Formats: sequence, structure tokens, C-alpha cells
Amino acid sequence: MSASKLSIYNGANRLLGERKTTLTEDRAARRYLDDAWDDGLVDACLEQGYWSFAVRSTLATADPDITPEFGYRYAFQKPDDYIKLSAFCSDEFFKNTIHGYSDEGDYFYCDLDVVYIQYVSNDSAYGNDMARWPQSFQSFMEVSLADMVKELVTGNDGKYDRIKKALKDAKADARSKDLMNKPTKFAPAGSWVSARMQSRVNTDSNRS
Repeated sequence: MSASKLSIYNGANRLLGERKTTLTEDRAARRYLDDAWDDGLVDACLEQGYWSFAVRSTLATADPDITPEFGYRYAFQKPDDYIKLSAFCSDEFFKNTIHGYSDEGDYFYCDLDVVYIQYVSNDSAYGNDMARWPQSFQSFMEVSLADMVKELVTGNDGKYDRIKKALKDAKADARSKDLMNKPTKFAPAGSWVSARMQSRVNTDSNRS
């Protein structure tokens, strides 16, 4: 079943030992949930992983209105839906990582005028599309919300440790399951390995 704001609220309420609510109920516990949600809950949870449902790729060209005074020659403004960087590469297949760049405020800087950026997005078609959230991420959201409001809602020290442990477990479970959705990545061969392979090719060629 797809997640909804109400389902996340009531998942948090179960952990808090509270009864179910509606999104309009005039009740202190519900208002605390609203405050936590509006205080960046979704972005905070998206920032905790490289969730496959939230990762977005784009080709970026240098901002023509910005000429850095020193250092890297080109500036790239971060997208409006940017949460955190996943990959910064020189090719569209994200195999050639750019190591020479800087991340400063709302901009990236490097010496190439075209780059490919992969990042966690909070766009309504990516990270903020609840229909894309797997159950493990929904559970992580529920526990995160409960953790944010537990002191205001319960006032019960006995529940704090249980919710903290549930948060740790939910985060680990969501990350683990998300990794299963991604293809295996292999690091490029180092210079020593490449040299050894080339040497073997040359040797075999000489024998033939």
C-alpha cells in the first residue's frame, strides 16, 4: 500500500502509544506531528541515504553569469530539488568520477564546462513522491517522526530508548533493502593493474 501523510502519522502514533488521528483533528499530539513534518522531516530522512527512488541524474552546464576569481574556472548552480550529491562525473554513464571539484554553498566548481550530476532529489516526482516509497522507507519515516515528537507527546522516559532502538533498526533496514535495488558497481582498475594487463597483452601478442 502506498504511503500517505496520514499513514506515517498513525505509524508514529503506534510507536508513541497514541491512538489514531486524522489530519484535521484538533489535538495537541497531532499538532506536534504537523510541526515535525513541516520542519523538514522528509528532507531529513532523504538525506540519510542514497535512496534509489529519490536519485536523479542531470547534465549540467556552467553558469555563464558566474566567473570565479580564482581556483576552478566554472560554476554550476545546484538544482532546486537538491538534497545531497551521489555522483559528479564527466560522462553520462557515471563511470568517470571528477575528483577535482569543490562544493560551496549553492554551487559546484570545477574545470570542465559540462558535467553530469547524480543527486538525491526531493522533487514531487522523486523523493517526495510517496507512491515511490518502499515499505522500509515508510517505516523509517514513521520511526523518525515518532523520535522527533516523543518528548512532547509521551513525557515517558521508558519509551525513549525503545524508539531510539527502533529508529536505528529502521534506518539500517531501509538502507540495506535499498542497496538490493542497485546494480553492483566495480571500481576502475588502478594504474598498476592496468599496466600489468597491458604487459600481458603485449607478451601474448609477441608470442603469436
